[in-house]
Amino acid sequence: MTTIDSSPDTATESSAIGRLLAADVDWLTSTDHKKVGRLFLGGGLLGLLATVVVNVLIAVERVSGTSATFAEDTWVQLFSAQRFGLVFGAALPLAVGLAVAVTPLQLGARSIAFPRLAQTGFFMWFGGFVLSIVAVASNGGFGDDADMIDLFLAAHVLMALGLAAGAASIVTSVMTTRAPGMTMRRVPFFAFSTLIFGIGLLIVLPILVGALVYLFVDHRSGAGELFADGVSEYALWAFGQPTTFLFAIPVIGLFAELLPTTFRKRTPLRGVVFAGLSLVGVAALAGSTQQTVFDVPWAGSQLYIGGGDDLRQKVEDVAPWAIFHLLPILGAGLIFLMFLFLAKPEKNSRPHLIGAFPFAVFGFGMVLVGMHGAALLPIVDFGLLGTVFDEASLIYVVYGIALGTMGGIVYWAPKLWGVVLDLAKVGLLALLGVTATVLASFPHYIAGFLNQPAGFRVTDNDLQIWNVIVLVGHSLMAVTVLAFIGLLTQSVLGRGDRSAADDPFDAHTIEWATTSPAPTDNFVDVPMITSAEPLLDRKSANDADGSDS
Repeated sequence: MTTIDSSPDTATESSAIGRLLAADVDWLTSTDHKKVGRLFLGGGLLGLLATVVVNVLIAVERVSGTSATFAEDTWVQLFSAQRFGLVFGAALPLAVGLAVAVTPLQLGARSIAFPRLAQTGFFMWFGGFVLSIVAVASNGGFGDDADMIDLFLAAHVLMALGLAAGAASIVTSVMTTRAPGMTMRRVPFFAFSTLIFGIGLLIVLPILVGALVYLFVDHRSGAGELFADGVSEYALWAFGQPTTFLFAIPVIGLFAELLPTTFRKRTPLRGVVFAGLSLVGVAALAGSTQQTVFDVPWAGSQLYIGGGDDLRQKVEDVAPWAIFHLLPILGAGLIFLMFLFLAKPEKNSRPHLIGAFPFAVFGFGMVLVGMHGAALLPIVDFGLLGTVFDEASLIYVVYGIALGTMGGIVYWAPKLWGVVLDLAKVGLLALLGVTATVLASFPHYIAGFLNQPAGFRVTDNDLQIWNVIVLVGHSLMAVTVLAFIGLLTQSVLGRGDRSAADDPFDAHTIEWATTSPAPTDNFVDVPMITSAEPLLDRKSANDADGSDS
């Protein structure tokens, strides 16, 4: 038995309709990880766009103040769609999609492990996503229709199982399908980040499935006690901080991956980067223990959970906050220190700006700001619990994941589609995206300190300026996503004879040794890996041979 399955050849059709049908069947049945990953990415971008539209509607309602734009049932459904859409409709499929599409290439593997499992995972996620939309539209979610509430819970079980299937393929690939000579110390940073990400999902998602099944049985049986009183305790921990830090690890890995390529230097102390990515993965423990910011209130020198002056109780209450919030921030900080080290100017080294780098930098930065915001939430003296501050922190992280994933798509577009996206257009979109994220989030950081409650009603006119800015930010993000999809589509469909070079970015890792776009089996010959930067070594050797001759 092998973890890699061959994909049957698609029958050739002579007619145009036959070729079109054959192409559709090939996409739906292909076990090529690059196609499966692109399906996840396409679904994630559509889910992101839909969720941004929901955010715009919520912002419109807040700007309306005391006058109601939507009926009360619609408010509830919009909030359900926002929270679950940000995580299960956007962040997770985007992160899983990029990992599935790229990780095997970085490993020098011909395929992803258990490709049919990854393919099945996409259809499970997509089916669950469609069913969850149907449930919310029919007053499910946290609405009043009992059958639609059951459908909403069942749909999320289906999505969680599908994403777990994709994670299992990713983790198994990194552990078992590496090219000869690629030890774990030589694994590229992005591939290592997907390993940590996948392991974290395999820890968190089964627990979430159990919690959702528990809620489903409780609600279906007619008791409803858990669903009414404990849904936040049993399930919402997976849709908020700090669990969502886990979903940002591939974006942090992408940022680390682009540093040596952009600054044309070898990365020293690779173990520091590995340690940083692993520390961010500690967020998975928050999910496994079902911890949220609401479970660890801390107020500097005074605790508000039954501790009094008991030092032991203080330590027991503060320890989860420090582990689940500060350790991931420390891990991201190590990656940032590596960025500062590599960005240090040198006489004989000039940076090579590539279109993906602004997206990666901004995505990493937004995630980091969201992490810091989440760390402030449990501090009771700030009075942020129950305000829009929590929502802003989540928006920072998810929009940061979206920007980083766009950067990954731009970077590996030559291998996935055989095109290089226009640098100027990509740079403008990155600037627009980070501006949108800041405008959609930071004003609610301020409004949180000014005690604007979470929800639609905003009775204080002094707070309306912040809600107006947030509305502008979400609107700009919708424009960013639409423009990015349009640019990618135009570049792929209008490629013509302008195929990308095999290594257009002068990169260091082995995926750039194959053709652009990469063939179904990725490599003509399985590469032999002799260092952490095999392609850079090969170029150095060729330059040396040329100079000797």
